[in-house]
Amino acid sequence: MKKIVNYFFSLYSKYNEIIKYLIAGILTTIVSLFSYYITVLTVLNPNNAIELQIANIFSWICSVTFAYFINRSYVFKSKNKNKTKEAFSFYTSRITTLFIDMFIMFLFVTIFHINDKISKLIVQVVITILNYILSKIFVFKKKN
Repeated sequence: MKKIVNYFFSLYSKYNEIIKYLIAGILTTIVSLFSYYITVLTVLNPNNAIELQIANIFSWICSVTFAYFINRSYVFKSKNKNKTKEAFSFYTSRITTLFIDMFIMFLFVTIFHINDKISKLIVQVVITILNYILSKIFVFKKKN
């Protein structure tokens, strides 16, 4: 039993950052989905291509703002003193994935007529993976 416990602790130690990022990603996805669903269920019509994208952008703003703070403090434990530059890099990297998000949502919902809520969930998985890669390489890179 002790070997099994030690094995899981060694895995956790080895993949600590990825595990934390997945937790942060789940929380960020909840923020994104919640803000999107509330918007399309109360104010905007997802069957209108323009309103769909407005809801998507609003969801993006909410989730990226949340993600910056949780990634900075919890996942990557950034010590960067220039928070403005770091935040700018973070938002800039996320703009790339926003356009990917918007394109896939447009394809799924407008072209293929897949349910917008299911589409949003699928898109979030793709975006979470891309965001980790961009954060690791460009935003929260460790300085030697």
